[in-house]
Amino acid sequence: HHVSSECLNRVNRVPVTVRLILQKGIYMMHTRGFKILVAVSLLTAILVSSVMGVTAQDEAAVDPCGPVGAEATAAALSEKYGGFDLSSVEETIGFLYVGPVDDFGYNYAANQGQLCLETLFPNAKFVSAENVPENAEAERVMEGMIRRDGANLIFPTSFGHLDPAIRVGERFPDVTFFHMGGPQLSTNVGTFFGEIWQMVYASGVAAGYMTETNKLGYIVAFPIPQTLLNVNAFELGAQSVNPDVETVVVFTSNWCNPSLLAEATSTLIEQGVDVITQHQDCPKPVIEAADRGGIMAVGYHADAHSVAPESWITGAYWTWGPTMADLVVQAVMGTYVPDHLRLGIDGGVVDLSEFGPNVPADVQEAVLAVKAGILSGEIFPFEGPILDQDGNVVIEEGVRPDTLELETMNYLVQGVVGSIPE
Repeated sequence: HHVSSECLNRVNRVPVTVRLILQKGIYMMHTRGFKILVAVSLLTAILVSSVMGVTAQDEAAVDPCGPVGAEATAAALSEKYGGFDLSSVEETIGFLYVGPVDDFGYNYAANQGQLCLETLFPNAKFVSAENVPENAEAERVMEGMIRRDGANLIFPTSFGHLDPAIRVGERFPDVTFFHMGGPQLSTNVGTFFGEIWQMVYASGVAAGYMTETNKLGYIVAFPIPQTLLNVNAFELGAQSVNPDVETVVVFTSNWCNPSLLAEATSTLIEQGVDVITQHQDCPKPVIEAADRGGIMAVGYHADAHSVAPESWITGAYWTWGPTMADLVVQAVMGTYVPDHLRLGIDGGVVDLSEFGPNVPADVQEAVLAVKAGILSGEIFPFEGPILDQDGNVVIEEGVRPDTLELETMNYLVQGVVGSIPE
């Protein structure tokens, strides 16, 4: 039974077709004897290892708590909060995901945060739901977690889960909600997010160096301020090393539609784009389509270099676990006050992924110098003057807007080709 449970935990992280094969094999373990158990266990290990290599980062190689690691994170939390015993956390913690957690992107990165918490808080209970729409269904799911499972801490992870969380929070004032990226607060709903635009700017620098056509592509889901912020950061980063570069933006009105993403990528390639990136929940289809089309890709959300190593440049990615754990400890201790928490590279939430094998050493050094400049404060990607597409000054010379102001962005900067959908 122990072997079966472990296998099933791993099976839940692979695609449905392979999952069915493995689950059938696990069932056979109980019905066909020890020899079949051994054979299917070996087959399971082989299949999981091979599939995980192309669908998500290798669990054996990636600590869900990020580069710092679970052990160091636990020690730092305990020290920060006066010897707090992480094993004393017995809360029921809920997670909502707008898509599948094996999307190699946003939901995968958020789920790594949940896995980190499961490691750090062994006596807590966890409930989660994937593919939760950004509508009243999110309310129903959260209310079910509270009434049925006793959840008292909930992480609604998608932008559109904020309003449902606030409405559910009004009905359940004793439950605390930690929303990822929202612009609003309530008495029991706080928000947290990463200043990932910092590393999107740095990856734009890499794209500006690597392009030969001076045409970059950006496939975006919805024109919310955070996506506009990333598009603009990418173009400004590219402009900083290549004044002739432009970024062609396409909006899909969908967080994850693989066929639509592949089609959009092909269309951009036909327009002469030779480096592409995206703000979608599932970046894998874009990276694969770029590789098939013979162009290079910049990642987002997770380090996806294994998808197409030869086409990979670099990318911005999230590490959510340590910050999520800190919020949980605050809530358990009764010290949490809902706020807009925003952390950049200095807070360990965002970083730049590894470079692809075809990125020259001098380009890598230049990009890492930009990363260091952002970390030190010498470089601020949105220091004015910044002009929008129509030539209007939107950030005055010398001004450095704070993150909450940047998160109200409703324009595209000069150099971006395309318009914001109504």
